[in-house]
Amino acid sequence: MTTGSPIRRYRQTKVVATLGPSSSSPEMIRALFDAGVDVFRLNFSHGSHEDHGERVRALRALERATGRPIAIMADLQGPKLRLGKFANGPVELKAGQRFRLDLSTEPGDESRVGMPHPEIFAALMPETDLLLDDGKVRLRVVDCGPDFAETVVVSGTRLSDRKGVNVPDVVLPLSPLTAKDRADLAFALDQGVDWVALSFVQRPEDVAEARKLIDGRAALLSKMEKPQAIQHLERIVELSDGVMVARGDLGVELPPEDVPTIQKRIVREARRAGKPVIVATQMLESMISAPAPTRAEASDVATAIFDGADAVMLSAETASGAYPIEAVSIMDRIARRVEHDPLYRTMMDAQHPDPQETAADAITAAARQVAHTIHAAAIVTYTTSGSTTLRAARERPEVPILCLTATVAASRRLVLAYGVHSVLTEDIQNFSDMVHKATRIAYAHGLAEDGQRLVITAGVPFGMPGSTNILRIAWVERPSLPAGQQDRTAQEQPQSPADLQQADLFHADAALADA
Repeated sequence: MTTGSPIRRYRQTKVVATLGPSSSSPEMIRALFDAGVDVFRLNFSHGSHEDHGERVRALRALERATGRPIAIMADLQGPKLRLGKFANGPVELKAGQRFRLDLSTEPGDESRVGMPHPEIFAALMPETDLLLDDGKVRLRVVDCGPDFAETVVVSGTRLSDRKGVNVPDVVLPLSPLTAKDRADLAFALDQGVDWVALSFVQRPEDVAEARKLIDGRAALLSKMEKPQAIQHLERIVELSDGVMVARGDLGVELPPEDVPTIQKRIVREARRAGKPVIVATQMLESMISAPAPTRAEASDVATAIFDGADAVMLSAETASGAYPIEAVSIMDRIARRVEHDPLYRTMMDAQHPDPQETAADAITAAARQVAHTIHAAAIVTYTTSGSTTLRAARERPEVPILCLTATVAASRRLVLAYGVHSVLTEDIQNFSDMVHKATRIAYAHGLAEDGQRLVITAGVPFGMPGSTNILRIAWVERPSLPAGQQDRTAQEQPQSPADLQQADLFHADAALADA
């Protein structure tokens, strides 16, 4: 049994950071957590299963040491469409010249190169554009067949081995899950990850396929990186547990001027549906090699926060950059600064989605308003599935959301949601127990002080998912505990990080809740 002091973030927006060569040691992972990381991302485009397994073990050890639930995200690679190789190194192209793509495995030259993807040829039509090397080279199809495409060079002059291929205007007959992704997914689920990020989503059917494979063992986050997905945005959000605005790939396949408006549209739709949304890619990219961001990057992070995103994400900045701790620290400071700006609260209050016509939505919307009116210190949600807490986060309240749950999976997954301070605790037995435990844990975790008030939401009968039907205001009093237990938070931790069975729950604040 391990004890640790509670850690409170003084911001509502969460920080996601990617682990990699620069950030894989237990000491660095702990430093990133202390600097402000809430969710740790494992990028399965890089690294071996052994590498990722070590990182999971380090994160679960950190969870035991700190007594705080930690969310782990497995980001699947998805299909990687690439050219073949050239016989004599990079080739120089000229605008207007003909250039052939085919299925041949022969090395290419200035007139042709192999593209080992028959599914691309099957989807091409004359006048279709292909983008190579992240859009640095643009080709336009003039003739095509099941095993070739004759193109003309529109722009770009240099092309080298194995460069990526994007087809922005075509839905490709490809599953987002390759054989590698399926193996990675099985491994990640066995490791007990909390979120799975699905790449190359084009259609709602892609999300349904992944959800069937995951089978409830993790939450599913769809990466919005293909223009075709935007055409089905509402349905994809509905089928997903969360979404990511993957601006890097969107910026390749869409005109740059379209990306900011699409980012806002995705964030708005996710907020309307009450699903966590992450804004990602190139947020503090200069910090891969510099100790401070550009002013434009700081403004970019601030814009995502002003939009009401649940989380902002660091990729190479923490995975392979020279200043991972500094990148997390500046993102933390930007989030805190924005959230304390009066304009931020004005914008959040102007963008509340209309509640659904249910008792649960009515209670949750009222809880935000009551908390504002009485200057409550926090909103407390009791949840089994997480739905009650996600409703509260959807309202974007100005105070923290203390989520109390007896479910390990929910306590970890909800770390990603806006404003949520997740605590794993034993099930409540009755209404009096609910209020007693809420006030004691809020005090112990520094979310409320003696004499402040809490707004508590829950469902009766207790333990029934989605039954929020109670709103209660409670006063916080300094707990009267035996000597040596004042202000102490004791948490029992699981010995097996992947084991989500009830017997292995780490019961947060057991001494406080049961005193």
